[in-house]
Amino acid sequence: MPVHRPLALLAGLFCASLWLADVSLARDWLSPSPLPAQPPAPSAAQDPPAWAGMVWQGPARGAPAAPAARHCRRAPAPFVIDAQPEAQAAGPRERIAPLAALFAPRGAGLTEAGDAPSPAGRAKAEASPAVRAADAADPSPAPPAPGAAGAALLPRRPAPAPQPAPIQRPADEAVTAGLVDDNADFGEYLAFRQRRTLDLGQRLPRTLAVAERVRLEVRDARGLAVPDAAVAVYAAGRAQPLWARTDAAGRAWLMPQADMAGSVFEVQVSKGGESTRVLWQRGQKDALQAQLSGAAPPPARLDVAFLIDATGSMGDEIDKLKRSMRSIADEVARLPSRPDLCWALVAYRDRGDAFLVRGTDFSHDLAAFQAELAQLQAGGGGDYPEALSEALHTAVHRLSWRGEGTARLLLLVADAPPQLQRGAPHFDDEVRAAAGRGIKLHAVGASGLDALGEYCFRLAAQFTGGRFVFLTYADAARPASGPGRETVHDVRNYSVQTLDQLVVRLVADELAAWPVLP
Repeated sequence: MPVHRPLALLAGLFCASLWLADVSLARDWLSPSPLPAQPPAPSAAQDPPAWAGMVWQGPARGAPAAPAARHCRRAPAPFVIDAQPEAQAAGPRERIAPLAALFAPRGAGLTEAGDAPSPAGRAKAEASPAVRAADAADPSPAPPAPGAAGAALLPRRPAPAPQPAPIQRPADEAVTAGLVDDNADFGEYLAFRQRRTLDLGQRLPRTLAVAERVRLEVRDARGLAVPDAAVAVYAAGRAQPLWARTDAAGRAWLMPQADMAGSVFEVQVSKGGESTRVLWQRGQKDALQAQLSGAAPPPARLDVAFLIDATGSMGDEIDKLKRSMRSIADEVARLPSRPDLCWALVAYRDRGDAFLVRGTDFSHDLAAFQAELAQLQAGGGGDYPEALSEALHTAVHRLSWRGEGTARLLLLVADAPPQLQRGAPHFDDEVRAAAGRGIKLHAVGASGLDALGEYCFRLAAQFTGGRFVFLTYADAARPASGPGRETVHDVRNYSVQTLDQLVVRLVADELAAWPVLP
């Protein structure tokens, strides 16, 4: 038998197997066989344990686990994560440093080994009084005295020009901030993304697709919003669906990604053992409605986590947040819905610092949470980007977010973008996971946030249904000019309030949408 005949026979069998696979895929896609009702919940019957210490193991695969904690009536549980294997070999600093490094007495923020900012990173931190004080002493070796050996070979360092003394602002001065809702003005947001994509070029190695956006609203038979319903968007030929959860208004923003081929998508909505399906056809409509029978809405429950950049340049912002926290909490507690509140904190720096991510898990004890926040100190940093991706992974996957019937807010306060060039976790993956777990991210850009940081912060807020907040000043180019209405960010038609008022407004808006029986 000629050699080419077996080869032809094998090729024919291969083509036949591909044809059968396509037929099977089409049959599975068109058949009404049941689909998973929602992302799997942890199998443990009790609340997730407090995280005493761990090393980041990589991004979650498949469906994000549904939030499952039953309560937060516990004392704040501190945890620490340092994912730097090289840290042990670098020096005497422990791989997981003691908690005192983060929760230390005031003034100890820059004294820990490994926390001094590098010269390359000090431009970012120049507005921080602590870093300005560290920079006052010139670390460069003095040039040789006249006539010393080798003096002719070493150029004399020019004397630094005298710098004006920093303007001392009142300690209790109000902090003003602006706010934009990119889902409310989606056309302008798409124009912003186009401008920034052209400007940033190779600094954006990958990004989430948002040009196709569908608003899903889930109601019950009485017309009330159904909050915290699990949503899955299925596409033919794609192994994993796009996951989301409805917010307090029963709404979810669905953004099919570039790898979701096809023109018809199946959207499955489920809650409490009940599920329903609606179809969305690409290019025909940008709004969907689904109905569940629904049960009586539970009392409002709200989990609020602060995700804070704790590098050296954030000293001023952290001090302002400490001063504001009491009034913010008091205002939230007085809201008409009287929410059942839980508080958590995640602080982060960067690789090479004394720690990567630290904080406290959710607790109902506001006074104890405020005591932990009051001890937070800024320090470290180096290059401009920080370990935001690792911190976001921690906040999304490892805090004990409560289960069904809870509104979940994550408030990011930072002045630098995430590291985008190194390995996992990747910022975009963590943003998608936040949306899948029903965590709405409000991003607060502090002074010094650059164009890449604004792009990342607005992407995270828009994709999860949150808003972008940014500090404003009397002179946008000079944060030391004091509170005002100006900003360097690429925003239009923004409102300005004090930062305290804006944070309370974000919480109030979420709770105002919580369904209440007539």
